[in-house]
Amino acid sequence: MTRHSVSRIAIPVGDPNGIGPEIALKTAAAYAGRDDVAITLFGPENVLQHTADALGLGAALAAAVVESTAALASGALRPGEIHAQAGAACIEAATRAIEAARLGRFDAVVAAPHHETAIARAGIPFSGYPSLVARACGLPEGSVFLLLIGGGLRIVHVTLHESVQHALGRLSPDLVADAARAGVRALAQLGISAPRVALMGINPHAGEGGLFGAEDRAVTEPAVARLRAQGIDVTGPAGGDMLLASRSHDLYVAIFHDQGHIPIKLLSPQRASAISIGADVMLSSVGHGSAMDIAGKGVASARAMIETVALLGNVAAPVATEGEMR
Repeated sequence: MTRHSVSRIAIPVGDPNGIGPEIALKTAAAYAGRDDVAITLFGPENVLQHTADALGLGAALAAAVVESTAALASGALRPGEIHAQAGAACIEAATRAIEAARLGRFDAVVAAPHHETAIARAGIPFSGYPSLVARACGLPEGSVFLLLIGGGLRIVHVTLHESVQHALGRLSPDLVADAARAGVRALAQLGISAPRVALMGINPHAGEGGLFGAEDRAVTEPAVARLRAQGIDVTGPAGGDMLLASRSHDLYVAIFHDQGHIPIKLLSPQRASAISIGADVMLSSVGHGSAMDIAGKGVASARAMIETVALLGNVAAPVATEGEMR
């Protein structure tokens, strides 16, 4: 990510029927008037106008820079409800923002929450923002990984939204090493050079020398050997519980979704950043969902998005105010 005197951040507003439009407007308002951050919102203008009118965020919208995508049909704009057109609108806004970042117009993309069922109803293949970033950048989906940051931890995931059985079938020393290297490069962009890396095992205790399965001998142990040969300071493979308990590494490599998500969300509920890494565009979503149960009520906290903008923009986050927290 190239640094400029002003960090240029694109925010696609997520599922129009979730809390995304609300927290996007609150985030834009929180950074309004700053000379170190420039935020542009991507999404249907009628959705943002409806959100501003309904929740008293007119001043936030008036101060925001907006690149409007296709208007959402009035029958599909129903906060709190799952709708195929809303899912399609979410993907259109995110794709437009990613493409603009690829062209050098933005330094990073901070995406508001999506709703996977709405996207599926729209008939769009989707398994999370890393796969979308990969497609938009013309890369194989397996070459973009998810890095979660929160609660003092940074955890990159080798596999993500798939069954454990399918993930096991894809695992290889190359894939594990690629995820670790992508994490190391991402941390360098975030200001952490030569990080200490810890690789979690596939099986409990990383297989306990073969007692609990041979997968670690075949996959994670060769991956560690390759990483060390490239000069990366890596520990493991070892049990994730032991590695996380030590809290002595800059980057942890989780094999499966829950290995990485559970500790982050336990330590940093509703406050984590979820960064897609491995492409020439850095995109982060927030570590929470679209919260359909509170959509349209004006009570959603924008703090996770505000802090994610600060993280990717390498700027100080504004002090929390009652307006953006509620």
